[in-house]
Amino acid sequence: MEVSPPFFIQKFNMKNIFTFITLSLTVFNCSENEKIYPVKGTIYEIHPDSMTIIIAHDTIPDLMYPMIMEFDLIDLSEIEGLLSGDSVHFEFVWGDRSTWARQFKVVGKGVIPVEDNNDYFDDEEYREKKIGEILDDVTLLKLDSSKVRLSDLSQKYKFISFIFTRCPMPTMCPAVVIKNEYLARAFKNNNEIEFIMISFDYKHDTPSILNDFYGPVIAEFENWQVWSSSGHIEDVYRIAKQSGCEFWGIDEGKIGHTLRSIFLAPNQELLGSWPGDNWKIGNVKNSIDLLMND
Repeated sequence: MEVSPPFFIQKFNMKNIFTFITLSLTVFNCSENEKIYPVKGTIYEIHPDSMTIIIAHDTIPDLMYPMIMEFDLIDLSEIEGLLSGDSVHFEFVWGDRSTWARQFKVVGKGVIPVEDNNDYFDDEEYREKKIGEILDDVTLLKLDSSKVRLSDLSQKYKFISFIFTRCPMPTMCPAVVIKNEYLARAFKNNNEIEFIMISFDYKHDTPSILNDFYGPVIAEFENWQVWSSSGHIEDVYRIAKQSGCEFWGIDEGKIGHTLRSIFLAPNQELLGSWPGDNWKIGNVKNSIDLLMND
């Protein structure tokens, strides 16, 4: 069955996304249907070792807003001669189980986006914490718009991931959500741990929007929360940077970001950290078990 990518943009229903990604990950014997989108953008970084390229792209009609995004590659010969700063036209291929970029054509030189280099957030207090260090307390918003502090959960371990609802890629933020769902279910009868997803999109992801998007999914869980950073910019920068998560371009509507999930002790000591979205659920579950029983 073919599901068109705009489904992710137009339908704020994470249960449908869960179903689609689960089917995509479990169906191995069907031929891959492909949708091809023409894209224009400027090359930000090229990573041949990981078979990826980061591009600040314009709006992709019927698919996603402008943003800085990492694209997978399947043929390194496609990027021979490409340089950071090149303005390119290329194809973005969306298959049933994977996405990738191809057929790059250099059309000139573009402007490389500059990350938010606010010196205020480069202070020592915002640096990434190391294992064993304590994260600062922050105040954010629950889905009912009430304020919540990290220290409100001072009696519990905390597994925290960073997401945003405008993420268009099923293998990125939605995949992290699915992994959180698995972990929350695995520890559903353990009242010593709480799972928290924090949106760093302080401009768009209000409690109301997050509730529409994630509320039906987390409703059955007493150990899984979603927090909004709306109106709490300094707080979300603080916890994200101290966790090792980076994001930029929120105000400009051209979002770039990294992904990170962390595990905190009741006193907010950093016990574990997992970058990206490709961490193995079983390994993380085992790590949590060990760290909680240490």
